[in-house]
Amino acid sequence: MSQEVDLNADLGEGFDDASILPFLSSCNVACAAHAGSPETMRSTLAAAKRLGVSCGAHPGYPDRKNFGRREMPLTLAELSATISEQIDLILQAASDTGVALSHIKPHGALYHGSNRRLDTARCFLETVARRQPAWVIVGQAGSLLLEEARRMGLRVAAEGFADRLYLEDGTLAPRGVAGAVFDSAEKAAAQALSLVADETVEASNGARLSVKVETICLHGDTPGAAALARAIRSRLEEAGIEIRPLARMGR
Repeated sequence: MSQEVDLNADLGEGFDDASILPFLSSCNVACAAHAGSPETMRSTLAAAKRLGVSCGAHPGYPDRKNFGRREMPLTLAELSATISEQIDLILQAASDTGVALSHIKPHGALYHGSNRRLDTARCFLETVARRQPAWVIVGQAGSLLLEEARRMGLRVAAEGFADRLYLEDGTLAPRGVAGAVFDSAEKAAAQALSLVADETVEASNGARLSVKVETICLHGDTPGAAALARAIRSRLEEAGIEIRPLARMGR
């Protein structure tokens, strides 16, 4: 059984961060592309700092209409430029609030595109490595993104999802599929415990998939997110699993 795990969520995206933040150990702050602004970055970082929650960058495609959840036809140079711009923005917000950033996690279509496309993964990682090579790369366990990050010598954290349905190939069910996002706190807490304690997760076809994770994601835009967060943290702690931020985990 794993002895420690990080709990993360994507914040600064216009949802009720205050209700979910106390249950987290790390957060990923939107960098004013798919959502957020310099002001929301500063306020989110300051709130996380007060609670001792580790902070990271959460860049995505600059597509507010689709919340960064659709791939954009950007050239690799354009993709690198927007990632760099978003890193600059959150670095300035972190400087303004006295927060040391520990990690970076791509958002939405950029996250999933980096799992499928080697050119996208390399563009993302090379851009980050030029700017902040000490940052931990957060990506889905078993993904192409983490495989490439390890090859480049970057630090990584393998992520699992408490509130999302897994398909038999280990990917997440598209959000348009019925049951793709859990609204049951009990179900999300049970899946989080299985991921951490058993290193397995049940897929949509009933198969048990082997998944080793270091951080668990829960989504702040899920209805009832605070109840899910409370249930997940309680279930893990009751099982004797220590919740530790990425910045303090034994890596």
